[in-house]
Amino acid sequence: MAFGNFDNGNELRDRQSNQDRGLLGAGWRPLSRDFDWGYFFHLAAKDPWELAHKTLDMSSDIADALGRQNFTWWANILNVFSEYTRGDFNEFWDYITPAPAGPNYHTADMLAAETPVVQLVSRDSIPIDYVLKRLQEITIFKVLDLLGRPNLITQYYQDRHFYYPIERFSTWERIETIGTVYAYWKKQDIWLQIDHLGRIQNIGRNQFQYTLIANDLRSLINKATYNLAVMLSGYQSRVGQVHSEFPIRTFPADIQGFTDRVQEAIFTQPQLAVLVQGAPGTGKTAWTQAVAKEILVPLGYVIFILDHDAVENFVPPSYLEKICIIINEADNLAQDRGSEAAQHSNKTEHILSLLDGTLYQSVLDVEGINAQQKLVFLMTCNTTERLDPAVLRKGRIDLIYEFVTQFV
Repeated sequence: MAFGNFDNGNELRDRQSNQDRGLLGAGWRPLSRDFDWGYFFHLAAKDPWELAHKTLDMSSDIADALGRQNFTWWANILNVFSEYTRGDFNEFWDYITPAPAGPNYHTADMLAAETPVVQLVSRDSIPIDYVLKRLQEITIFKVLDLLGRPNLITQYYQDRHFYYPIERFSTWERIETIGTVYAYWKKQDIWLQIDHLGRIQNIGRNQFQYTLIANDLRSLINKATYNLAVMLSGYQSRVGQVHSEFPIRTFPADIQGFTDRVQEAIFTQPQLAVLVQGAPGTGKTAWTQAVAKEILVPLGYVIFILDHDAVENFVPPSYLEKICIIINEADNLAQDRGSEAAQHSNKTEHILSLLDGTLYQSVLDVEGINAQQKLVFLMTCNTTERLDPAVLRKGRIDLIYEFVTQFV
């Protein structure tokens, strides 16, 4: 039994040594911890007995290494620098020296994403969760592009600290990560943590989790998500940009006047719900795209276009400060719950909870982004007769307008 444990220990040390050499070969360097008298005096004042205990243990280990009687004096000196004694000394040194700087996990804002994002393919599943995770992944990497080269890159693996020379940095994909990587931007006071999650068997790639940690991430996230739009559908979902074929100025004069009212309300209200109705071909959908492109995108809103499948499963991402939700053909989604067609669906309840905020604002982080989140709902319908009366209740829909002119 003793020999088995010893062999397993040697195997573990050999594997760790090989991985350490892999990091060194990838450009990482051992990070030495510097002695700090201020930290040492603080340690002696706060925990003198533990400091004395560890100091005596270290002295005893060195005395044992030097005091072997069956070996020559020079062999005993060499034994002081053996792997075992060096390991004890490193443990003692780590105790009496301050640990390398790291993120403060009590800060207000944190944003994490796994990369690459893996889509679970199923005939019954709607790829909404996959697209929302892709949006989060895109947001983090756009933030990293905005930040540029960090001031510090370290890695913690198997109780050892390494650093990566900043001048060698090119892209995050080229950073060898087998433990936990930390990066720091001093000017913005932002930390990045990269955790190795393991290998994805079906695609043969390693998966990592990227986490941004800062006191306030709002401004960077707003810049990173500028001009982004997400189409969520049971058939085809994607992250891209809003496309508008018709400018607002090409719509009839009455619709342009209504658009001015909508724009004013967007500036003054934290949440706005707009419903436009009219026969097919009157330009309702084209108008929502034009408003999104010309008014909301320049204000920093991220656009979400939901179809009938997505409505039942969508929750506004809490890390986005400004969100626009476009729901076309709302009369086929938020149907009157007294009708037979609405008895087999909960779409009406979900749309009501989105409008009321009960779905995503029941519990808020008072210091987080979602505490200041602004939402705009743009909904279209052919007729309000099929809509549930609760949708039209005062306080849910702020502006209603009817499109009557055929729009080409």
